[in-house]
Amino acid sequence: MAASLWLRGATKQPAVASLAAVCSRSVASKTPVGFTGVGNMGNPMAKNLMKHGYPLIIYDVFPDACKEFLDAREQVVSSPADVAEKADRIITMLPTSIDEIEAYSGANGILKKVKKGSLLIDSSTIDPVVLKELAKEVEEMGAVFMDAPVSGGVRAAWPANLTFMVGGVAEESAAAAQQLLGCVGGSNVACCGAAWSGQAAKICNNFLLAISKTRTAEAMNLGIRLGPDPKLLAKILNMSSGRCWSSDTYHPVPGVMDGVPSADNYQGGFGTTLMAKDLGLTRDSATSTNSSILLGTQAHQIYRMICVKGSSKKDFSSVFQFLREKETF
Repeated sequence: MAASLWLRGATKQPAVASLAAVCSRSVASKTPVGFTGVGNMGNPMAKNLMKHGYPLIIYDVFPDACKEFLDAREQVVSSPADVAEKADRIITMLPTSIDEIEAYSGANGILKKVKKGSLLIDSSTIDPVVLKELAKEVEEMGAVFMDAPVSGGVRAAWPANLTFMVGGVAEESAAAAQQLLGCVGGSNVACCGAAWSGQAAKICNNFLLAISKTRTAEAMNLGIRLGPDPKLLAKILNMSSGRCWSSDTYHPVPGVMDGVPSADNYQGGFGTTLMAKDLGLTRDSATSTNSSILLGTQAHQIYRMICVKGSSKKDFSSVFQFLREKETF
């Protein structure tokens, strides 16, 4: 029943279905799963597959990223093509559109050795136009392509509490995709439609997130300058109508909340350079659809400035630090 509900949401209307019951270790498939891109997000996602008994075929452009998997006796290969040769279920988690094109269509890309009927699930956040073209290339090779970008970040990836925004669900591969996503880290999945629509939903989500993070940082900065204690101010905002995820779960002000990047000099989390990249994708999509994104344009400029000032590797909540340091006259 769970699988049919999941598929019906994909083919008729957006739906959210729990996948929590899919992944007990006793029924885990032993079919090898390929995983390309084991960075900040890909690492915990791949390890969650390991916990559920899946043998892995691992590749990352940075060999050091694969060391933990090699030490755990998982198979590490030298190219995405080698992943495709050894696995017919592959998940990719890559940082940019350029990386995506190289991993799929490059000289040693997945499509060089992909087998007919293989299931390729991409959890990257890239340009929907690029993704749509890649989906066509995959389909021409006789394989199945799904885009499944995630929301929740690294903090949600480790305990397998991500949300997947899925596009391109095919009936013949729905059960396999459902099981994989559930074990990788998806307690929920939103089925969005065609093979690029998940990406569209993710871009809109990050667009909104960037604005809410910036407005939270600005409100806190103003409040602190006016006098209230930061923790007290944050508590008041979270009991009021200004409450949002950036204020109650992932606070940008140091000392207000434990276990978030702002408590550790903005280390870890979702890098500012990645947020700037996603906002660039939003800008391009807005241009192509003649959509107005006034606040989004401002947020893009802010995150680009943060990168220029040397904080590109810090978590995107470092926007608060940027505001505190910026001279205002």
